Amino acid sequence: MNRGHISSSELIDAKLEEHRISTARHCPNCRHKLDCKPKDWLGLPAGVKFDPTDQELIEHLEAKVREEGSRSHPLIDEFIPTIDGEDGICYTHPEKLPGVTMDGLSKHFFHRPSKAYTTGTRKRRKIQTECDVHKGETRWHKTGKTRPVMANGRQKGCKKILVLYTNFGKHRKPEKTNWVMHQYHLGDLEEEKEGELVVCKIFYQTQPRQ
Repeated sequence: MNRGHISSSELIDAKLEEHRISTARHCPNCRHKLDCKPKDWLGLPAGVKFDPTDQELIEHLEAKVREEGSRSHPLIDEFIPTIDGEDGICYTHPEKLPGVTMDGLSKHFFHRPSKAYTTGTRKRRKIQTECDVHKGETRWHKTGKTRPVMANGRQKGCKKILVLYTNFGKHRKPEKTNWVMHQYHLGDLEEEKEGELVVCKIFYQTQPRQ
């Protein structure tokens, strides 16, 4: 096998399949297949990080929405969980989202943005925090223009960059936090459709802004 033309993800897939086959066990008497114990399954080695490019995130999203996820990688839900409703990104402070840390590492989620109001198209960006009690608010603000995500010479999706701001009162200037979100949706429209599944990358920016 010439590994020079095989991607790392294909190699991992092949190794997982080899391990699955090698750990398959059968009863010596009736040859009935026995379930493998969880400890028998291969885990990823320490130090492996999930750091997909913009194009790869769009490809994961496309696979997730097509045929109800039947084309998704079998491990994708472990790396990009889906969160919705009142536990979702539109409601919850990022530091309370599952697996999110403040060490600069990114965490990815599938979710469906919700509308700010029952009428209109404005998306909900305000999240629930303790500062709401003191007549303040914390919300995501889009920064810059929506950017196209290209693959094989054509646009496959769009990328938005949002920064979390906190406002402690009407007469005070909103304060920019270090929380950043990159949100991706399919297609070439600048705004995602209502109820459309998107994928996002959230991280706490530890390096000084340029």
